[in-house]
Amino acid sequence: MPVGAVATYLVALTARTSPKTGACAALGVATADGVYALIATVGGSSLAHALQPVMLPLRWASGLVLIALAVRSGAAAIGRYRRSEEATREGKGVPISPARAYAGLWGITMLNPTTVVYFAALVLGSRTATAPDRLEQGVFVLAAFAASASWQLLLAGGGALLGRALTGGRGRFITAMASSTLITVLALRLLLSEP
Repeated sequence: MPVGAVATYLVALTARTSPKTGACAALGVATADGVYALIATVGGSSLAHALQPVMLPLRWASGLVLIALAVRSGAAAIGRYRRSEEATREGKGVPISPARAYAGLWGITMLNPTTVVYFAALVLGSRTATAPDRLEQGVFVLAAFAASASWQLLLAGGGALLGRALTGGRGRFITAMASSTLITVLALRLLLSEP
């Protein structure tokens, strides 16, 4: 199972918020994967060719969004760390809602063109001489969603455990800075990878 910048952000988000928010964010990623699986089963090989001209702009948009999230998370961690433990407990700021977490992770995942190319290649690679019927396509889409949801929820659960284990201010700061750094590195890798 892949662990990239989006997965890293999911774990960090869950660690600093709540299991409910993390689960909603995880389902946002899984929904995007399900949408891409649906698009891939319907579009087939023409989809990969149609996306080719916009792959670079989508890759750049995805990388820049991830870097912005990493910078925002790092800046928030620094701000929280500079305040006293008392002030941190009293004024954590506006927490991200589960609905916002769902929409945000759905959007980030939808920006990732690699996902649709991956699903298109998977669909094309599994085709036989006969075209799949609607039932087979539906089962594929549901299976892709279920597999993605189970993996993303596992990652969110890991983030929730990490958040509980690192309850002190210094632990939260180190974890937030480490995840921001890792997200930035993975986003830069995405930006600098060959098309």
